[in-house]
Amino acid sequence: MTNKVAVIFDMDGVIVDTNPYHKIALRQFSEKYGYRLSDDELLQRIYGRPNKEWIADLFQATLTSAELSRYGEEKEQLFRDLYEKDIVPLPGLHDFLDSLRLHGIPVAIGTSAPRSNVDFVLRRTNLENYFTTILDESNVERGKPDPEIYLKVAARLHFPPEQCIVFEDSLSGVASAQAAGAKVVGVATTHSKEELSHTKFVITDFVGLDLHKLIKTVF
Repeated sequence: MTNKVAVIFDMDGVIVDTNPYHKIALRQFSEKYGYRLSDDELLQRIYGRPNKEWIADLFQATLTSAELSRYGEEKEQLFRDLYEKDIVPLPGLHDFLDSLRLHGIPVAIGTSAPRSNVDFVLRRTNLENYFTTILDESNVERGKPDPEIYLKVAARLHFPPEQCIVFEDSLSGVASAQAAGAKVVGVATTHSKEELSHTKFVITDFVGLDLHKLIKTVF
């Protein structure tokens, strides 16, 4: 069965638990421009969405591509400066990725983050060589919860979405992967296990995650 499966990871909240740092950066950015966001507003309006969507929503304005790019990179630089000294992969992830490699399973990333953050995370965690395919916010027109990104990742891997296992932490990301037809495992970093109970099953990290049991459970 392993040769008929591909695995796709979201990045924020899955490969690394970045959300506490994103929360600080988002608050600093928003408050600079006169907006105060509650935890619920962050969950509902921002997490899991690409910068070009949530920034336009925050400002309630039509912004040019250059403006969206400039605001997005401003916020992401705040995030990288905050997270640089603390960045670590989720516990157990290295071992799980080694298991996937041992069994010849294609591994990809499908994230709403900009490529600058993807490169930052992979370099700092020494995970660059594990992923055969990476799609970020620049590769899609429609962000999560639209299924576009996971449909495109599956196509790049030459796998039907139904044969892909997606690890997701955000509700919009889960909705995106499910709409694409993938099997979804919830990662309880951003949301509780109860909030992710509509996935195949939920993990808090990758410690002790057995590949064969995973495949048997989700399929």
